[in-house]
Amino acid sequence: MGDERVKEVALEMIGLFQVLPRLVVFDLDYTLWPFYCECRSKKEMPSLYPHAKGILSALKHKGIDVAIASRSPTPDVAKTFLTNLGIQPMFVAQEIFSSYAHKTEHFQRIQWRTRIPFTSMLFFDDEDRNIQTVQNMGVTSILVDNGVNLGALQEGLAKFFLKSGASEKDKQK
Repeated sequence: MGDERVKEVALEMIGLFQVLPRLVVFDLDYTLWPFYCECRSKKEMPSLYPHAKGILSALKHKGIDVAIASRSPTPDVAKTFLTNLGIQPMFVAQEIFSSYAHKTEHFQRIQWRTRIPFTSMLFFDDEDRNIQTVQNMGVTSILVDNGVNLGALQEGLAKFFLKSGASEKDKQK
C-alpha cells in the first residue's frame, strides 16, 4: 500500500472519532524507521516503515500536530535522516537526545514548547519502559511491535477516545 493510499485510509479512520488528540508524538528507532540511527551513517539513505509517511501526512492534513521524542545518542544522524526523508518540517517539536529518564524530560520539553497538556497527547514507541513512564504522565501511549502502522493508529485513536470519554464523565459528576 503506497503513501497516498495509507493517507486515505488513515484519514477515514481519523474521521470515525469525535475526540482526537491535539498532538501525536513518535519515537524514531523501530517506531518510524526500522533501525537504530546510531548504527547508521549520515551518508546512507534511510527508509521509513511502510505506513509511517502516510500516517504523518493524514495527521497533518487533519490539523493534528506531530512531534518526536527520541533517546538517540546521535541526534545529528537522526535529524539528517528526517531531512533526507523530507519529513523534518512536519514536526512541531523534535526532542532528540540521549537520556536515562525514559522520555519524561522529552515530554516536559514538548509540553513546554507546544503548551499542549499531556492528556491531549498520543504517543507511539517500541519500548515498554517508555510507554509505562509516559503513560504515568497522562499521555495515551501505544506500544508498537514492528513500527507504526494503521492498526497501531486505530488502537491509539480508540484508546485516546475512550480515555477522553471517561475523563468527560468524571467532569460531569
